[in-house]
Amino acid sequence: MSGLKKTIIRAGLETLYFSGAHIALRPLFQGVGVILTLHHVKPSRPGTFQPNRLLEVAPGFFAAVVRRLRRSGLDIVSLDEMHRRLVERDFKRRFVCLTFDDGYRDLLQWAYPVLKKNDVPFALYVPTGFADRIGEIWWVALERIVARNDRIGLYIDGDERRFDCTTDSDKKNIYEQLYWWLRSMKTEDELRGVVRDLCGRYGVDMKALCEELCMSWEDIAELSRDPLVTIGAHTVNHPILKKTSDRVARSEMEMSRAVIESAIGIRPEHFAYPVGDPTSAGSREFAIAAELGFKTAVTTQPGVLFPGHRDHLMALPRISLNGEYQQLRYLRVLMSGTATAMWNGFRRPKAAA
Repeated sequence: MSGLKKTIIRAGLETLYFSGAHIALRPLFQGVGVILTLHHVKPSRPGTFQPNRLLEVAPGFFAAVVRRLRRSGLDIVSLDEMHRRLVERDFKRRFVCLTFDDGYRDLLQWAYPVLKKNDVPFALYVPTGFADRIGEIWWVALERIVARNDRIGLYIDGDERRFDCTTDSDKKNIYEQLYWWLRSMKTEDELRGVVRDLCGRYGVDMKALCEELCMSWEDIAELSRDPLVTIGAHTVNHPILKKTSDRVARSEMEMSRAVIESAIGIRPEHFAYPVGDPTSAGSREFAIAAELGFKTAVTTQPGVLFPGHRDHLMALPRISLNGEYQQLRYLRVLMSGTATAMWNGFRRPKAAA
């Protein structure tokens, strides 16, 4: 995320909070519930080159969020309970769900003790390749490559290009360019091929990243035995599904559920689309999730839940607890629904009905 975009978002959150607009407009835009998205909960890292910092929140901030939610009067519910309330139109009390994507190991160390202590249900969406140690966390691999090298070379459109990345500022710019160039590729195979080549050139072992960062099946099985925990599916290889064929997209979604059931004896009924933005999941993916019989499927499209989401259970929005905005006042604004309403030009979504 560019520095300018972060500044604009922060300014919008500050304006909504200090003007009191998030309180005045809350009755119009708060909806009936919120699904929160997290990835990592772990201590802050040193250094200014951290392009994936948006996926990380500090343990102290996370604990403060949980305490705030507990005091807010909202019901903190499981995905099954959220599904029931949407289907039965039971909106007497507003609710919030906590969800974690990708199955990172730091959940066990830093987040789970807080959740357990406060009796908070939560969901974990598991890409099975990560637990199997064959996954490719390519965005982290790219960060490691840029961080460790002062000069990077790769082929772009048939020409070898070289990038100087000596300073942290250079590294930020190069990572941003390469990340979005990779995201612009037409197919997932093409994206993965380029990253594998870079890893081979610069000595980054993507399988070792899974071992370092992700939970094992033993960890996931242990968590799944806690009634507070819902295990959801998140594909096998964490692909951008829109960049795959119909056959591959269906296989990724169906096989992830089958592998989880085989590994821990639980058949997931909820699904999360990898990346989850409009470039990653759309009508085809929503239809496949419905055909496969999932109760719900979540995107990363920012938004709160409205009664009409009963008719869009395969395309539910979430609100990210973003590592770039770790302030409780921002949480208040986000939970009010006014931030996403502002993003959408203050138009009430069709699902509000």
